[in-house]
Amino acid sequence: NSDDILAAVKEAFLEKNAKGVVLRINSPGGSPVEAGIVYDEIKRLRSLNRDKKVYAVITDAGASGAYYIAIAADGIYANQASIVGSIGVVAPGFGYNHLIEKIGVERRIFSSGANKAMLDPFSPLKSEDVSYFEGLLKVVHRQFADRVKESRGERLKSQEVFSGLFWTGEQALELGLIDGLG
Repeated sequence: NSDDILAAVKEAFLEKNAKGVVLRINSPGGSPVEAGIVYDEIKRLRSLNRDKKVYAVITDAGASGAYYIAIAADGIYANQASIVGSIGVVAPGFGYNHLIEKIGVERRIFSSGANKAMLDPFSPLKSEDVSYFEGLLKVVHRQFADRVKESRGERLKSQEVFSGLFWTGEQALELGLIDGLG
């Protein structure tokens, strides 16, 4: 929930005696939209408070949307055994069309708009729907990768970091995903 995170981040930036802001991160990720909102607000607050550095500290996990938030920081640190990365996009789902056929259920769906019922889990998949949705996921993945490239720049050592894989903190340091262990 970006609202809860943003309230704490704003409070930290408003603290007059604070020399910096530490983002303590422990999450396997979440919505790219929510992560993007937090990322943008941290960047905005950082630009208004140039004297305060922002550090992300990853504990058990800083993956996917959580890593997206971490890249808003001036520096990213993790434990050698932390899980870091997972720069990718996933949209899991189920298909029940064979099950409802087997038990004799007739699917009825009413919609306006030729694509409104796209990817309905009770209807067979259409190849054109799958192609469209895969294209949409590729766009979101590119947006995520662009933010990582923008934030990490020359520190990145391999394009493999954009494959959706995740690494230990020790490996993440070697790949340029983090700045140090600690």
